Amino acid sequence: MGFLNLTSDLCDCSRGDSKKLKNRKHLQRVEIKVKIDCQGCEKLVRKSVEGMKGVTQVEVEPKQHKLTVIGYVDPDKVLTRVRHRTGKKADFWPYVPYDVVPHPYAPGTYDEKAPAGYVRDAAENPEASSLARASSTEVKYTTAFSDDNPNACVVM
Repeated sequence: MGFLNLTSDLCDCSRGDSKKLKNRKHLQRVEIKVKIDCQGCEKLVRKSVEGMKGVTQVEVEPKQHKLTVIGYVDPDKVLTRVRHRTGKKADFWPYVPYDVVPHPYAPGTYDEKAPAGYVRDAAENPEASSLARASSTEVKYTTAFSDDNPNACVVM
């Protein structure tokens, strides 16, 4: 969806295609958490979304129990299709990389079931997000003695 597509849509004089332009979907990356135990489950999960209209790429990571679908699709439709075709419990991927969260070990963000290097997204859960955010006084005191701060105090 580059500049040329945008300008061609603006300069289009035909009136009958306005409904088609409203229904155009954007390229999206949909990540789903679904239990994958064996190669048969992996094949079943992959086949459940490969035939969908608009899907360009499907990636299955069995060790992380993760399905990634890239294409011009609706995320809710992908999720319902995986649930219906596989008969498995499936949810949107609830984890974010460990480096993104300011306090990864705060209650509500740390999850023992999460794959290595991932924690729960505290922004999605309003109860946990208040616990995961540090106040300015907390940040001031923790950075004062941090090894990452070149001007930090050293107490020996």
